[in-house]
Amino acid sequence: MTTSATTSATAPVLMAEVVRGGFVEGRHYGSVVVTAPDGTLEWSAGVVDQPMLPRSSNKPMQLLGMLRAGLELSGELLALAGSSHSGEGFHLDGVRRILAGAGLDESALRTPPGYPIDEVARDEWVRAGHAAAPITMNCSGKHAAMLATCVANRWPTASYLEADHPLQRVIRAVLEEVSGEPVAATVVDGCGAPVMAITLGGLARSFGRFAGAAPATPLGVIAGAFRAHPEYASGTRRAEAALMRSVPGLVCKGGAEAVHAAGLADGRGIAVKIDDGAARARGVVLAATLRRLGVDNELIRAQRAPAVMGGGLQVGSVRPDPALFG
Repeated sequence: MTTSATTSATAPVLMAEVVRGGFVEGRHYGSVVVTAPDGTLEWSAGVVDQPMLPRSSNKPMQLLGMLRAGLELSGELLALAGSSHSGEGFHLDGVRRILAGAGLDESALRTPPGYPIDEVARDEWVRAGHAAAPITMNCSGKHAAMLATCVANRWPTASYLEADHPLQRVIRAVLEEVSGEPVAATVVDGCGAPVMAITLGGLARSFGRFAGAAPATPLGVIAGAFRAHPEYASGTRRAEAALMRSVPGLVCKGGAEAVHAAGLADGRGIAVKIDDGAARARGVVLAATLRRLGVDNELIRAQRAPAVMGGGLQVGSVRPDPALFG
């Protein structure tokens, strides 16, 4: 299906409903935008032209800045450097490999201590007698790559998270270039690194440019790493990895506070922000948007209406707003 009209709004709009036994017990408001291959807005609902925080959906752009600054990673380690990983064993081994390549170890990481976000990996970690650690925090791959970039440039490593550090200045310039707009604000993300505000439209535009880039370009190399190693870009049991496996050419990355962004091989971009930060709704809206664009498969249909359970049985679903998505 080809979209056309753009719905302008000055506030978030209804995106999804939680339905239990035919009764609507909850509603999620937010915003969604689709950009065309040339970066122009193709369709939107809600607020898409005001600054927002992409959170970890900014990671591909941060990684592009690192490559531009001389980071030398490829394959699964490149995907891991742009990930919010699950904390599985191969993720932790990969982080250690990135650090070792720069002559560093885990003590250089400035991620706050965390547990694996994957429940199986978390339980294994705890059963092994481990406490929360910087390496198991989901952003440690990005932080390891930031440190490796600093080492490659002989930049200070102790201050790599400061907004005026040479690394962060490069990342800001790249984010502005790819999104096509100036950074509106710089604040501190959950992992301690700077997170830079752009519009939801700018986020979608960025992902369209990654997904539509020629394979040999830096953007295309990053997109190729995500496609080839989706389990490193997220985790073996994560919806993001499953979605990238199921749709040829798709690249996606979620972020905290219910942000989700995706790019299609034809250069179209999608970005979603659920206003209340409920992660359960972001996948529903992304899946509904993909179907609106004519991208559909069994996995997308399942993500479009995940089950609401009662007594061990499905009694409803989280569904996209029928008025918006049909």
